[in-house]
Amino acid sequence: MKLNPKAIKDSIRVLLAKLHKYSVVLFLIFIVGIYGFLVWQIMSLDKAEPDQSAVSAKLKTAGVPRIDPDVLNKIQQLQDNSVEVQTLFDQARSNPFQE
Repeated sequence: MKLNPKAIKDSIRVLLAKLHKYSVVLFLIFIVGIYGFLVWQIMSLDKAEPDQSAVSAKLKTAGVPRIDPDVLNKIQQLQDNSVEVQTLFDQARSNPFQE
């Protein structure tokens, strides 16, 4: 078999002519393959969990929230002085997710 460009072009042309009949089937197989790969990747990433060192590092960086004592005293004074503020605080305590 000689390896000249004309023979290679002719054999590629014959191969493409034969594959043209199955182009729709090959396209569908290609799409299903991509879809299956994406589903497989999503499932593998869904089950992935961080290691213990990453969790402990994040916990170390998370600080405890602090309230300024002056602000706390001011809020308590407002609550004690106003009936409307007292009812507002009581409603917020009984149902914190209501607007």
